[in-house]
Amino acid sequence: MVLWGVLVLLVTIVVVLFHAPVELVSVVGVLCLLGVGATGFLLTQRAYVVRLGQDGYNVRFVRGAGVKQARWLDVEDVVTTTVAGARCVVLRLRDGRTTTIPVDVLAGDREEFVRTLQRLLDGGHGLRRL
Repeated sequence: MVLWGVLVLLVTIVVVLFHAPVELVSVVGVLCLLGVGATGFLLTQRAYVVRLGQDGYNVRFVRGAGVKQARWLDVEDVVTTTVAGARCVVLRLRDGRTTTIPVDVLAGDREEFVRTLQRLLDGGHGLRRL
C-alpha cells in the first residue's frame, strides 16, 4: 500500500511542478485504488495458516505454534485441547516437541480439518482405514 501511495504522491508532485493537468492525479489515484484491491486479492489467495500435504504439514501466521513444519513420520499422535480458552489441535512429535494449531483461525470446517489431518497422518505412517 505504501508503494501505491508513493506513486500517487510522485504524480501529484509532477503535476504541481510541471503544471500538468490535475485530472492526471485523479486517473492515477483510481488506478492505484484498483492496484490496492488487486494486490490485496492476490495476497489473500496465497495466504494460508496450515498447509497439509502427503509428506507433512506447514504452519504459518500462528505465533507460539511450536514446530512450524514436520513430516508425518515425525508425528507421534494428534490430540485436541484448549489453550488460553482457544480450541486447538496439538501434533506431538516423536522427539517431544509439539505443534499447536488453534482451529478457530481456520477458514474451513474444523471437524473436516481434524478428519483430514488424521487421514494424512495414518497415510504417512502407512496405515489405511478399513
